[in-house]
Amino acid sequence: MRDYDAATAFLGEWGRFQRLVFFLLSASIIPNGFNGLSIVFLAGTPEHRCAVPRGANLSAEWRNASIPLEPRGGRALPSRCRRYRLAALANFSAMGLRPGSDVQLQALEQEPCLDGWEYSRDVYRSTIVTEWNLVCDNDWKGPLSTSLFFVGVLLGSFISGQLSDKFGRKNVLFATLAMQTVFSFIQVFSTSWEMFSVLFVLVGMGQISNYVAAFVLGTEILGKSIRVLFCTLGVCIFYAFGYMLLPLFAYFIRDWRMLLLALTLPGLLCIPLWWVIPESPRWLISQGRFQEAEDILQKAAKTNGITAPDVILDPSELQDVNSQKQQTYTILDLMRTRNILTITIMSVLLWMIISVGYFGLSLDTPNLHGDVYVNCFLSAVIEVPAYVISWLLLRNLPRRYSMAAALFLGGCVLLFIQLVPAHIRALSILLVMVGKFGITSAFSMVYVYTAELYPTVVRNMGVGASSMASRLGSIVSPYFVYLGAYDRFLPYILMGSLTVLSGILTLFLPESYGMPLPDTIDQMLLVKGLEYRHASSSTRDSKEEEENPEIFKSTAF
Repeated sequence: MRDYDAATAFLGEWGRFQRLVFFLLSASIIPNGFNGLSIVFLAGTPEHRCAVPRGANLSAEWRNASIPLEPRGGRALPSRCRRYRLAALANFSAMGLRPGSDVQLQALEQEPCLDGWEYSRDVYRSTIVTEWNLVCDNDWKGPLSTSLFFVGVLLGSFISGQLSDKFGRKNVLFATLAMQTVFSFIQVFSTSWEMFSVLFVLVGMGQISNYVAAFVLGTEILGKSIRVLFCTLGVCIFYAFGYMLLPLFAYFIRDWRMLLLALTLPGLLCIPLWWVIPESPRWLISQGRFQEAEDILQKAAKTNGITAPDVILDPSELQDVNSQKQQTYTILDLMRTRNILTITIMSVLLWMIISVGYFGLSLDTPNLHGDVYVNCFLSAVIEVPAYVISWLLLRNLPRRYSMAAALFLGGCVLLFIQLVPAHIRALSILLVMVGKFGITSAFSMVYVYTAELYPTVVRNMGVGASSMASRLGSIVSPYFVYLGAYDRFLPYILMGSLTVLSGILTLFLPESYGMPLPDTIDQMLLVKGLEYRHASSSTRDSKEEEENPEIFKSTAF
């Protein structure tokens, strides 16, 4: 609202009311941190081999030799998906022949795991993989479960903005928190992989919707200087705290159903927040509910120990914004000029590649050398300095070079992993974490950079289209990890190459640091290296004023 900031300036920026909203909304993001990547442990794949039934007439010697060896990771290890044909082994055993000396095992016929699998319990007691045998011919179902969660995130990001605009930020925040908690609870009782995966889509929809609602609610209640802190550090770091709790829960709870239950129950702690977190006064004003907005602001003044004016909001001053006739813009306007089309294509590619790198590395932690729980914890911890560094870079240095440096760092170290000798495992893990640091920093900065490149009239659409590309990147990211089953270094080579490519791409974007935000398409900064004609006289000019120049609000969409 045009005069809202002026009307509420008497509240100050960082009173008790603002601190309460800041920390409670940030805390509501914590469950998203451990639920968003819980599939790392829920769908963990332990070492496995074909089961040999106890009723098979095999001697102990033949039973031990029933699984062929295959090269894996530079060593000969028992096959995970094949065994020697048991009928033939039973004949050899009955004849008193010995494997290796009397019978050449390499010449024997093999068969698939007809009697199921035996799973190691060294790391996991049970996962959805061991419960529903998502291995060998069914190993594609594991990454598909993860992709379906991100499909839910994509669907939720479509509807969350419209829902919060229609029903209110607070109502949608708590309704979708309840949705996420309820469907996660039902997941605990899944009887099949199909049931688990369908519910996972709904959990994904609820998760992104409450994240967006909390994001928007915070940006609309908090003042300008605190709003920047909330969007860049508050939300992101509390998400990282939630991510850090995930390996802690998983370490002590090795059964997937009990782990999922333990990750679901903290959602109930958000129920008391209903009586503490207020609705957005800005949204109430946009709906003409001035008295409710007035009551919230009077209560905020009382919480801050400030004497409020008798009338804080004057409807006659605030209604003119809603009554202005605004020119409508569509998604096609993102392609209307050569410059904005180029920026849109580059932004879409940039967001998709960064998302593939971020989620690919996060989901790949079980495949790293060493303890899976420690690796997951390190992957979460490294995000905190990444967010802090990105915040400092955004405040003090040009966007283009900051983004490119983070992407080059992340991409190059991933490409170096294949050169590390196999016996120096700690160095491989260190390089992966440095890669995660670079890509996480870039992910944090790309929101702001993209929002600054688009003009006010299409900013939400531009950031929304880029964000949708990010969701598509997260959907395909599990299959980058899946490629590691064929070649251990292939995921890092692909993610590293794409990340370096996106760093090069960033250098062609215009620099927005210290530049005024463009209001119309004609005012946009120009992409490097393109030849331009004078703008067509038919290009639309917008007479809209930017209601809220704070670009961070756009990052939620």
